[in-house]
Amino acid sequence: MSKTHRDLAQMERVAVEVDGEFCVPQKLDEVRHHIDLGPILGDVARPGSFFLGRVLLFVPAMFLFILAIQLMKAGAAAIGPSIQGSFPFANPAATLGTGWLGAYLVLSGSPVAATTISLFGAGSLSQLETLTMLSGSRLGASFIVLVTGFLYTMRRPGQRSAGLAVGIQAMTMTMVQYLPGMLLAFFIFRSGALNGVQWHASGKLDAVLGKLWGPIVDAAEARLPGWALFVVGIATILVSFNLIDRILPQVDGDSTVSTRRSWLKRPWTMFLLGCLVATLTLSVSVALTVLVPLAVKGYVKRDEALPYIMGANITTLADTLVVAMLQKTSVAAQIVLAEAIGVTIVSVIILAFFYGPTKRSVLALDDFLVADNRRLAAFVGALFAVPIVAIGSGLMWHVG
Repeated sequence: MSKTHRDLAQMERVAVEVDGEFCVPQKLDEVRHHIDLGPILGDVARPGSFFLGRVLLFVPAMFLFILAIQLMKAGAAAIGPSIQGSFPFANPAATLGTGWLGAYLVLSGSPVAATTISLFGAGSLSQLETLTMLSGSRLGASFIVLVTGFLYTMRRPGQRSAGLAVGIQAMTMTMVQYLPGMLLAFFIFRSGALNGVQWHASGKLDAVLGKLWGPIVDAAEARLPGWALFVVGIATILVSFNLIDRILPQVDGDSTVSTRRSWLKRPWTMFLLGCLVATLTLSVSVALTVLVPLAVKGYVKRDEALPYIMGANITTLADTLVVAMLQKTSVAAQIVLAEAIGVTIVSVIILAFFYGPTKRSVLALDDFLVADNRRLAAFVGALFAVPIVAIGSGLMWHVG
């Protein structure tokens, strides 16, 4: 018997079946479960201590998440009167650019979206300004994918088209979804269709939050000016998101996706998969960045990535909805829901009726930009110029 056959026979003897899954004990009485998380996450073997560690991290992550919201609410209430209607929050176009550029700076849209909701809760932003700044945070969230694609291209010059193309697709598809989705969300919200949604922090919940986090917030308020309190809240939510990233399932670009190619050829399946991964990771940055190594290694083709990007761009609003539900007014949650519904409607219409033309247009833009460094530089320059010009409009146009 060859060594390979002996190894297989040994594995068959030691493997045990638990709940219909075969597991290989590593130590006496230890069972390692092999969890199949689908075509992107793949098979993951984890010991029991791994899951225990995740549970232990959950408590401080949630504590810091809620503390950050409370600090930002207190800070926003303190600085709200001074920033209301002023640069760079002077009008809806300026807040769109502020959210967009802010997501570039922190390489994530979620902290900027949480900041937006906190400012609205404090009365610093109007309903329309909140909607545009929230949309801006989503438009800038995919920038990390373009950065990752550029870094991959530096390491693998031969894979230039695959690495950069995914970043361009992520930025392009986000604009295709969110710009019309934002307009549709505005009409949905103004129509009053969501007035029956009353998701907000109740008086009892406020009392609980006050008892658990109130002393910390009060101590910070006594020692810090309002603007510093808000900055500390932003820093705290960044830490909490980092902890949450460690708790939630990690997307692995080297997973067994290549063995499930049939999943990746179906647009609606990839759309739902993008929704699922962004929901599990609570980050469109993580959900989309994984596409770069997968595309470079040939696991995912460019056209197969488009519906995945569309799905991830919708459910990435889940954590923002939680922040909105912790505000005292239900209008915050209604704005987030209107955004999600508007973007979903646009996405479904594209997939159902215009997927072919949209795919060809996006891929043609990819080919056009990647083929020439000057075109690519102009594209990146435009990605910064547009939000900067939008912010600059606040110097000339003020909404009282």
